[in-house]
Amino acid sequence: MKSMVLFLIRTYRKSGGSRRWFGIECNFEPTCSLYTYEAIEKFGLFKGISMGRNRIKCCNQKDTICKCIDPV
Repeated sequence: MKSMVLFLIRTYRKSGGSRRWFGIECNFEPTCSLYTYEAIEKFGLFKGISMGRNRIKCCNQKDTICKCIDPV
């Protein structure tokens, strides 16, 4: 299951990510998809997905002036 989710994230990133699919740019560095990928690798599937979901909730806020650096 973990490898399948990581494969889906890699495919999403290679196909253009949030810019292509949603017309937005992530406010964070690394991007939310890369953050989720790294969190899953480091902490496991369930905790990694939870961390990624919480990160995505904060993403693309219109009042952000610059990219926030937020490593896993």
